[in-house]
Amino acid sequence: MAERAGPQLYSIAAHRGFADALVAGLVPRYADGELGLARLTLLLPSRRTMRTVSEAIIRHFGNREAEEGSAKGLLMPRMAVVGDLDLDETLGPLLDPIGSDSAIPPAADPTRRWLRLAELIKLEQGADAPKGGALLRLAAELAQGMDRLLVEEIGPEELMQERVLDLLGELAGQWQNGIRLFARVQARWLAELFERGEVDAAARRNLLFRDAARKWRENPPATPIVAAGVTSAAPALARLLRTIADLPRSAVILPDLDLAMDAAVWDELGCAGAPEEPGGPPFERGDAVTHPQYHLKLLLNRMGVARGEVQPWHRRGEAAAPPERSHAISSLFLPPEASKQWAGLPPEKRRLSGVRVMESANPEEEAQAIALLVREALEEPEKRVAVITPDRGLAGRVAAHLQRWNVAADDTAGRPLSQTAAGRVLLLLAEIMAGHAAPVPLMALLEHPLAGAGERRAEWLENARKLERALRGPRSEPGLGAPGRIAAKLQLPDWWAEVEAVLAPLLELAAQDEAPLAGQIDALIAAGEQLCGEMLWAREDGRSLSAMVEELRQHARDVGTMLSPQDLHVVLRDRMDAVAVRPPWGGHPRVAIYGLLESRMSRADLAICAGLNEGSWPPIPAQDPLLAPPVLRALGVPGADFRIGLAAHDLAGALGAPEVVLSRAERDVSGPALPSRFLLRVKALLGGDLLARHRETRAVELARALDDAPPAPLYKRPEPMPSAEQRKVEISVTALDRLRSDPYQFYASAILRLRRLDALDAEPSPAWQGDAAHKILERWHDEGGALHPIAEQVLDELNAHPLMRGLWRPRLIAALDWIEAELARLPERELAGVEAWGEMEVMGVKLRGRADRIDRLPGGELAIVDYKTGKPPSGAMVERGFALQLGTLGLMAQAGAIKDVKRGPVQGEPTRFEYWSFGRSDKSETGFGYRQEPVKEDRKKTGLPREEFLAKTDEYLREALSLWILGQEPFTARLNPDLPSYDDYDQLMRLDEWMGREEEG
Repeated sequence: MAERAGPQLYSIAAHRGFADALVAGLVPRYADGELGLARLTLLLPSRRTMRTVSEAIIRHFGNREAEEGSAKGLLMPRMAVVGDLDLDETLGPLLDPIGSDSAIPPAADPTRRWLRLAELIKLEQGADAPKGGALLRLAAELAQGMDRLLVEEIGPEELMQERVLDLLGELAGQWQNGIRLFARVQARWLAELFERGEVDAAARRNLLFRDAARKWRENPPATPIVAAGVTSAAPALARLLRTIADLPRSAVILPDLDLAMDAAVWDELGCAGAPEEPGGPPFERGDAVTHPQYHLKLLLNRMGVARGEVQPWHRRGEAAAPPERSHAISSLFLPPEASKQWAGLPPEKRRLSGVRVMESANPEEEAQAIALLVREALEEPEKRVAVITPDRGLAGRVAAHLQRWNVAADDTAGRPLSQTAAGRVLLLLAEIMAGHAAPVPLMALLEHPLAGAGERRAEWLENARKLERALRGPRSEPGLGAPGRIAAKLQLPDWWAEVEAVLAPLLELAAQDEAPLAGQIDALIAAGEQLCGEMLWAREDGRSLSAMVEELRQHARDVGTMLSPQDLHVVLRDRMDAVAVRPPWGGHPRVAIYGLLESRMSRADLAICAGLNEGSWPPIPAQDPLLAPPVLRALGVPGADFRIGLAAHDLAGALGAPEVVLSRAERDVSGPALPSRFLLRVKALLGGDLLARHRETRAVELARALDDAPPAPLYKRPEPMPSAEQRKVEISVTALDRLRSDPYQFYASAILRLRRLDALDAEPSPAWQGDAAHKILERWHDEGGALHPIAEQVLDELNAHPLMRGLWRPRLIAALDWIEAELARLPERELAGVEAWGEMEVMGVKLRGRADRIDRLPGGELAIVDYKTGKPPSGAMVERGFALQLGTLGLMAQAGAIKDVKRGPVQGEPTRFEYWSFGRSDKSETGFGYRQEPVKEDRKKTGLPREEFLAKTDEYLREALSLWILGQEPFTARLNPDLPSYDDYDQLMRLDEWMGREEEG
């Protein structure tokens, strides 16, 4: 390949396959006999691309040796990286040699800068500064903004230039405040850097690029340098690339610069850093920053190179697509005005042979269909498959579905540290601090896969499960006291003592308003190691966690960062979310799952571009929270939409594979999803006729059929028929109502003895609230005295959580005050029984129940009282025999079957049947509490007549016993579906499968 005069720049078209085409051209140009490529220096964008190019070199020489029938040694070129800012990579040793005597100052550590910026924000804003996690998040965003300006070589003084100051008056107040805060904090930080003799990492990067360019210009290296795949348009890097392009036998090779684009279309992209008039803005409002070629035009302008000076790279890789593909990609991304050409494009200009469009109903179906495409492709020998998606959730689904065929496909984009086993341990410990040992994080920690690891794991897990079952229900008091008492009742004192020794220091820290961040991390690490041992650090996630916490601890101690323990879990989660834990290599050799950054320069025979929905690919651009878009534009910084252009370029590169599948789901987890603008362009370019031929429907149909079982027969309404012996059970007065209204629920609870398992940290149920109210009133009736202290005492004994107490206590106290006042208005009544239990036999069946309160009236009659924390049953329900509790207790009292522990037997003729409700009432002086009788008298239209109340109850009772307990009536589910009912057994009765379809059976 003969060199021509001028800068040596080349472009590898998308259809050629960048890495393989690159190596195919480098070998004949730079290979040197026995030394191979050892004299060549390759400058690459990231460490990931070093691996990609290394694989391409090995593949190239392996194929050549196979053709020649001989095996020779291979010397690889020297590879260096410019460091990908998006991947948080540093420069390689070529540009930043160890032990260099350069006068370039060292870089400030990014973590220390983040923590110091938070302190400077506090100094600047004082009492108005955000607190805790919000403050550190603002500091991180401010640091990103500073780096954004530093990469563009924009100094702090430029914020004070006239072109920026003129904009301030037009901006909203929050933008003005944001710019002031940014400028002041940056000034404080730069002064601090000057004192320390350091510079920011982004500024040092620019200095190193500048220094390397100067050295190579003054003393050109004896061996060639090739910069390949570098597309960052940072000014300092652009000048370095121009220097490399001017060096003898060196070159700059760009990925997919469109050399065939019309000059008018190229001009339509905008000025891209080269204003038409001197002093004009480098970026105009109308620039097509979302175009995949825009950042390459910006790079060329900053290099001082015209597009016409770039030469095409004529070598191609093994996984190359037809040349027509590049023409179609160019047409696909035409800017708005030029896209009018689509109507008249000849077929060869919009030919997308080998490209298919696949649309699924939801992400699960999409992942299943993608997995099927991957599995099918693996049937072809040596065929490589790449699944490319920015949606990490979708990537995980695809990897999981591939496990069906024992295909291990690792997501090379990694998982956030916060989602790994080791990261979760520290996060859970921090959440326990913040929540004062709340049940959910406590049990998640104790049942964590790393907790109690080793030989005692089985015993540890058994103990934890026992504690979890006992902890289920409303949250108890904060701290370790309540679970400790439960553990003692479960006879787990030794195990709990071990757990308490781990967690007690954390809760001591949690009691402080603020504590040193370094000290809190020390406490978390100590607790994690006590709980998990060496397993906490043993795997790749543990090593990443170790590096993160060690760095954070060191700099937090140096800076003296103070933080509320309540905010520690938020801060740790933010830091962990930014750390990607990548799997060790060892997955399937021909399958890869990439993120967008990792996919650059990758090679595959089949590329599946997945998750093509708006907000995913392309992602929603993130606006700078402090610097307004007009300010950034005036400073010469590309806008937030610039990253959409990068995402478009990633898609254009992926479209260069021989086979491509563009995939999306019509819905995501939040609802209907909008197709990506890029996918809409593909559909528009193809048109209706061609689109139908490019649709991939077979994989979707297979995905639906793969797990599609034949239609299940209609499940009929359950009607269990237990034996006579099984039917003969004791009946409580409350279960009697359930027996008549929904026999199946009675069957499940009384015969099968199934009970609903409460959730951890459950909302206080009506049953729990009723139990608390009954205990308060029972103690008040028995002991007398003031009602409020008794209520507080009972709530303390029940370990009522402060939040629950704060929400429910006012209503409870108001209702209790009404009860106290109501009893004072009824002095003629005498208390005959409180929480009095009764038991009697009816037709040979034992009936038992408890009366909340029984009053003796002046004539010796009885009033049966039932407390309700909610709405009591209506008169219509009582009249139909579905709420018999008051009447059944009345029958027991009439028979002398009720006995109060302190007051003795209760016997008499019940004449009043009252519900005392804690519900809201406009007639109550406290706003809560009212008395109601389900008796039909006066103007009431529903209920039972008072004189027939007991007789009718007895009739309903005997009818129920005759039918279900002593008879052969089936326990039919939802026998009375119009009645209010609990949902405890809906899943057991498979309600959704037959409700409303009874007639079909």
